[in-house]
Amino acid sequence: MLFGLLRSLFHRERGSVAAPSVTAIEAAAHEELQAIGRRIDQVHALASELDKIEFWRYQAESALLLERILAQPRYDDPLRLERYGLKVYSQNDEDGILAEIFRRIGTQNRRFLEFGVENGLQNNTLCLLEQGWSGAWLEGYRDYVSAIENGFKRKIAAGLLSIREALVDRDNINDLVGALALPRDLDLLSVDIDGNDYHVWEALTAIEPRVVVIEYNAKFPPPMRWIMGYDPAHRWDGSDQFGASLESLADLGRRKGYRLVGCNITGSNAFFVKSGLAEGRFAEPADAAALYQPARYFLTPSFVSGHHAGYSRAQLP
Repeated sequence: MLFGLLRSLFHRERGSVAAPSVTAIEAAAHEELQAIGRRIDQVHALASELDKIEFWRYQAESALLLERILAQPRYDDPLRLERYGLKVYSQNDEDGILAEIFRRIGTQNRRFLEFGVENGLQNNTLCLLEQGWSGAWLEGYRDYVSAIENGFKRKIAAGLLSIREALVDRDNINDLVGALALPRDLDLLSVDIDGNDYHVWEALTAIEPRVVVIEYNAKFPPPMRWIMGYDPAHRWDGSDQFGASLESLADLGRRKGYRLVGCNITGSNAFFVKSGLAEGRFAEPADAAALYQPARYFLTPSFVSGHHAGYSRAQLP
């Protein structure tokens, strides 16, 4: 189109008296380029809308698939946890499962500890924080910590939330936790550090939480035992080299006095409850083979909780 315009400007039509001036050519070219720019902007806007529609379609299909999975007879057992899944601020359905666990066992102090929270807007304890719980977050990256300090400054100032910058490993975890002044039997610990999760939980002795939620590596189904070798310098690269299999975490939980009570449907997190509290309240048998969920990360979009999360302006208690 632009080249056609230039040709018409440089070549006199039959009957023309004189060629157009350089200024006229520049003005015409500039106008044509602006028109092209407007068309490109229109194409980008249309592509953005199409991407949005495609994502909504994917969400709808994921939700239908989730319904079909949960309709399987194994989930009719009222003591299983999968049907209670719900997203408020969690990545998947962890918020609903945790709410059901505490409905069954009750709360004692409504205190939590979570490490690996990134910017604080999507994790397993923010929903509890917004319901009057209090606790601490550990996060290893300064930019995320700064975002939390600014976004949750009212919660921090009110003493509801503590944030510490720290890369957690098995050698520093007890010192870090000991400095937080948390009750030894706090209600909830959430572990999601994409690598040394098993080793950090194994080393943690400064507290004995009533409930532990921890990421597992669903690539390795029961009875496979698989544990990533400890590496304090580990940074997850998106591969299958992270965490531990559910069977290995269930073994560790038993040694530490915890019972595996369930996994979320996407195969992301396993939930453990202190053995004495779990008796008679959760599905049997309480082993990895019965409670394992495979990796269904594609279901994550099916968990929708309204508009995207923003930093809290909720009324303080």
